Amino acid sequence: MELTLYPFELKFRHTFTISRKSKDVQPLLVAELKQDGLSGLGETADNSYYHITVPMLMDAINAHRAFIESYHLDTPEAFWAEMFPRLQDNMFALCALDLAAHDLYAKRLGKKLYEVWGLDPSHNPMTDYTIGIDTVENMVKKLQEFPWPIYKIKLGTKDDIAIIKELRRHTDAVFRVDANCAWGVEETLRNAAAFRQLGVEFIEQPMPAADWEGMKKVYAASPLPLFADESCIVESDVSRCHGYFHGINIKLTKCGGITPARRMILEAKRLGMQVMTGSMNESTVGTSAVAHLLPYLDHVDMDGPLLLAEDIADGVRIKDGVIMYADRNGSGALLRRTS
Repeated sequence: MELTLYPFELKFRHTFTISRKSKDVQPLLVAELKQDGLSGLGETADNSYYHITVPMLMDAINAHRAFIESYHLDTPEAFWAEMFPRLQDNMFALCALDLAAHDLYAKRLGKKLYEVWGLDPSHNPMTDYTIGIDTVENMVKKLQEFPWPIYKIKLGTKDDIAIIKELRRHTDAVFRVDANCAWGVEETLRNAAAFRQLGVEFIEQPMPAADWEGMKKVYAASPLPLFADESCIVESDVSRCHGYFHGINIKLTKCGGITPARRMILEAKRLGMQVMTGSMNESTVGTSAVAHLLPYLDHVDMDGPLLLAEDIADGVRIKDGVIMYADRNGSGALLRRTS
């Protein structure tokens, strides 16, 4: 295989703020694998919470360039198994390669990726659109600028209930709330009780990832379903979250790509948990890959390209929450710029 890496810094449409930070640009890395005249694309993102930078990602992948370029792809799963021991300390880097391998493999078979797995996309869930933390006036403006059937509202302020009350005055859309680890037990239960009356569907990661004792209490008493994000990173975390959360949010970048994500989905379903996949503000490259998991999912947050002021690829399209696949094999992503 031939390996090419493309680093990018893409501007957000608005400053993107969650409970612990704000940012105006999203650094990303696209990996391209070529073999037998075909090309596969994968993507991963930097993330300060997990101490990941694009230069670090490039160094991690380039350290194994000789092996990768001597490898002849059989299946993505076999490639992942070969790369995991080499990149197990950097699952973000492994994700980019795994997505590229899946794209390449499906193209070789002449199929869309969901067709390779024998899935039916006719009942795919719709994606939400994220409203980052801001003044409540600006959050209302963002709702009005982007009418949508489902919103994910980032919270973690001293006025969270007031924010949801004000936003509810301006839309009948479904709300999902993501606190990004910002609350404690009493605050979570107080907010959940108020949010249930305000059309909130579920709460994502209300408390710090390591607060399992607190989550046990919240899980037993919450009037709303609770989804793990920061508490569910890799495959072994799925069973750990059982009995503490009602569902899990899988991020391909965090778990190492599609290969482990599919196993995580099946394990969560076996345990009776709901499953969603989330965005790390990827461009259309990574988002197109996520889209092929939709037939497995209960919910999805794949609004990365919608939050960005610029994009680098064509592929999956999103309109009013509905995801439409590109008329191309593989993941359907096609780079339109390389720098």
